[in-house]
Amino acid sequence: MIKKLLIANRGEIAVRIIRACKELGIETVAVYSEGDKEALHVQLADEAYCIGPVASKDSYLNKTNLITIAKLTNTDAIHPGYGFLAENADFAELCRDSNVIWVGPSPEAINAMGTKDVAKETMKKAGVPVVPGSVGIVETIEDAKKVVSDIIGGYPVIIKATAGGGGKGIRVATNEEELIKGINVTQKEAAAAFGNPGIYLEKYIEDFRHCEIQILADNHGNVIHLGERDCTVQRRMQKLLEETPSPAIDEKTRAEMGEAAVKAAKAVNYSGAGTVEFIYDYNNKKFYFMEMNTRIQVEHPVTEMVTGVDLIKWMIRIANGEELTLKQEDVKFEGWAIECRINAENPDKNFMPSPGEVKMYLPPGGYGVRIDSAVYPGYKIPPFYDSMVAKLICYGETRDEAIARMKRALSEFVIEGIDTTIPFHLRLLNHEKFVDADFNTKFLEKYDLTEKK
Repeated sequence: MIKKLLIANRGEIAVRIIRACKELGIETVAVYSEGDKEALHVQLADEAYCIGPVASKDSYLNKTNLITIAKLTNTDAIHPGYGFLAENADFAELCRDSNVIWVGPSPEAINAMGTKDVAKETMKKAGVPVVPGSVGIVETIEDAKKVVSDIIGGYPVIIKATAGGGGKGIRVATNEEELIKGINVTQKEAAAAFGNPGIYLEKYIEDFRHCEIQILADNHGNVIHLGERDCTVQRRMQKLLEETPSPAIDEKTRAEMGEAAVKAAKAVNYSGAGTVEFIYDYNNKKFYFMEMNTRIQVEHPVTEMVTGVDLIKWMIRIANGEELTLKQEDVKFEGWAIECRINAENPDKNFMPSPGEVKMYLPPGGYGVRIDSAVYPGYKIPPFYDSMVAKLICYGETRDEAIARMKRALSEFVIEGIDTTIPFHLRLLNHEKFVDADFNTKFLEKYDLTEKK
């Protein structure tokens, strides 16, 4: 029984988890680095403990310190949030070995989905559509050339680090010269960033939308999906705006994609909240498995807004051994939701980070407006971590209403003392191609929104 929960994270997701725990009557333990002692999650939790110096590797990634604090505080469970140790199978196993409940899937499920070439083969066996590409790791340049000619059927191809993520460890090659160079660079980058130089190859689908399906699974064999999120608006493979439903997906495709995501979850005995990401070739109405994120996603609030399902609470309830009370037929999608990630960056200076003191912070409000943030007036945004200031989520009965509400909310949002991406989001929402939903993942490469018009 979970009576006390430690949040192994910081920022807005730590605040989000603390709020869910409070509503469930669960005591909370926050951890923080020396650079985060003034953070909001530290102030909101029932107990808070310094976990180490500012560097993530010495604090938020310090498995020993986290378990030590969990044991000293008689914590029943650990919620990892997203990022940091959220998809670390070793930490999930350490929790299990220490008799601390891990709020997330089993280490075995994390391992099965965390290594991307293994995940792809698992999906293939489960009957989930996958992009044509290499079987397992590509060891040599000669093997790579053979995969391109015999399996993929020519260029362009995408080179991916098997342990990659967050837009790192990915290269596109349009000819043999780029293939050789790309493999060498990606292997070195992957070895340095992830400790694993393994790479694999896939056919590169250029004109696609990035869609993902939210799933929920309990420990009693029940798995449901909660529809899709469209994450096509990206910069350097980092998501900037998400919406649900996707304006590119019809009911038939949604049902098929949802069924494929449920199959994916069942194939690895998944439990908790997870996301199956797909490449959606909207011209041919075909979708392909990209990867599975074995954690809660940054953009989970848009799904909550249209389904009425509290994903964080359900993660905790599932970890507590509860059975899902929702059946697939009970899930109803109502209205439209959009999320803008407000970062402390200057979009007109190549998104240069802008840490510093927030002199004034006045978030928007009103019907259909939600703010997930850990910022307050006087808070100093540290330069050591993610630059997110807030997630602004707006709901409307239609896409047009959601866009209008988001524009209104962005124009009300006052943040002084630092630069933010608010002006960029306003330009994006006013762009005719965005309004018409006529775009793919290359939208921001094609249209420059970083200069004030």
